[in-house]
Amino acid sequence: MKVAVIGNGGREHTIAWKIAQSSNVEEVICIPGNGGTALENKCRNVEVQNSDYAGAAKANGCTLAVVGPENPLSEGAADALWAAGIPVIGPKKAGAQLEASKDLAKAFMKKYGVACAKSETFTDEKSALEYVEQQGAPIVIKADGLAAGKGVVVALTLDEAKQAVKDLMEGSAVGDAGKKIVIEEYLRGVEISVLAAVSVTPEYAKEGKAAIASFLSARDHKRLLDGAKGPNTGGMGAICPVDDFTEDLKKKFYEEIEFPTLRGLVEEGYDYRGFIFFGIMLTKDGPKALEYNVRLGDPETQAVLPMMDFDFVEMCQAIIDGNLKNFDFKWKSGYQVAPVAVSGGYPKAYKKGMTISEDKAKVEETGAKIFIAGAVAESESGKTVLKTSGGRVLACSAHGSTFDEAWKKSYAALEAVSFEGMFYRKDIGLPGAAESN
Repeated sequence: MKVAVIGNGGREHTIAWKIAQSSNVEEVICIPGNGGTALENKCRNVEVQNSDYAGAAKANGCTLAVVGPENPLSEGAADALWAAGIPVIGPKKAGAQLEASKDLAKAFMKKYGVACAKSETFTDEKSALEYVEQQGAPIVIKADGLAAGKGVVVALTLDEAKQAVKDLMEGSAVGDAGKKIVIEEYLRGVEISVLAAVSVTPEYAKEGKAAIASFLSARDHKRLLDGAKGPNTGGMGAICPVDDFTEDLKKKFYEEIEFPTLRGLVEEGYDYRGFIFFGIMLTKDGPKALEYNVRLGDPETQAVLPMMDFDFVEMCQAIIDGNLKNFDFKWKSGYQVAPVAVSGGYPKAYKKGMTISEDKAKVEETGAKIFIAGAVAESESGKTVLKTSGGRVLACSAHGSTFDEAWKKSYAALEAVSFEGMFYRKDIGLPGAAESN
C-alpha cells in the first residue's frame, strides 16, 4: 500500500519514517515533506497545489493518509480526504476545532467535567482588563485561535497581563486569532505531554467500539535556554517516558481527563479518528488539562514514536476500523531523548540556507536517528546536501536502557552534526530543565 503523510516538519519526518518500517507499506508519499523525508527509505516528496491534499494523495495512489499539522485539520483536510475515498488519521473539521478554538476547548472541558484550570472568555478588551485586575497575577492569557505557538502568555505581573491582553486583542501579536481571548488561572506544577490514539464515530459509539488509548508520557522543553530560561519556542527537545508521571497520577489522568474527554467526543457526535495531545500540568491536586491538540506533538513525536514496538500502520488501521480497543500496544523498555538543534537567532530572525554537515560514522555509533524539521535537500556538485530552511532544524533521537545512556547517545549524535549558527540546549531532560510554575 501507499500512505500519504501531510506536513513538512520534524513530526512528519518521524511519522513517515515509522510508517516506512511497516512491511505492508510500499511507499510513503510526503505532501510536501522536507529534506529529511526526501532522503528517507521508501519516502517520496510530492508538491501540493492550493492545499489540495486529497487530490495529491489520490493522484499518487494512496489508500491511507496521516495528517500531521493542525492547520489542515482545522480547515477540513480530513473531510476532503474521506470524500475522496481515502481513509485518514486525523479528526474531521468539527472535532479539530478543539485545538483551533481555545474557547471551545475550555467549554468542552467544563461541560464534560475534565479537570482543568478555571477560565473565562472575552471578546471585549475593557472587560478582559477589568477581569485581570480582579484576578491579579500570575495569570495566563491565551488567544482563542491558532497562533503557531505564539498565542499564550504566562504573565507573572499585572502589567505583563494587561500588556498581553492589549497585544493579543488589538491584533498586533497574532492577528485575528487574538480577537477573542481566554484568561486562565495560573496552575502551579510541572508540565508533561500525553499523546493518544482516538477512534470515535457515532456508529462506533452505538456499537461500544469508541476508544482512546494513551501512549507513553513525554515532556517537551519550550524555553530556548538551559534551566528553562529565555523565550518560548516551538520546542527545544523532548524525552519519553517521564518518571514523575507516577502510576497514581496516570490513574487520576485517566479518570479525570482522558475518560471524560472520550465521553465528550462521543456525546458531541464527532468523527474523530486520529490522535489527541493532552497538555497536562501536574499540580498538588493532581493532573490538570492545559489544552488539547488534535494531532501528535512536535517534538514529542520524535521521542515517543521510536519507543513504539508495534506496527504504526496496523494501529492506524485499528483506529479507522473501530478496533482500537483490541489493539496490542507494545512499548520498548528504557528511555528516548531527542534534543533539537535550531538556527542562530531563533525564535526571532535567523538565516536560512546553511549547509548541514554530519559525521555519519559517529551518529551510527550512537544508534541515534536524525529527524529533519527545517531543511531542504539540494543538489550541489553532483551530491545531495541538506540546507537549513527553518528555525527548528533537526532533532537527534536516541534510545537507552537508562535515561543517562539515552541522554549521552543523543548528545553525542548532536555533536556529530553542524551548520553555521547551530544552537541547542545542553540540558534536555536533566533536573531543572523542565518548565514549572
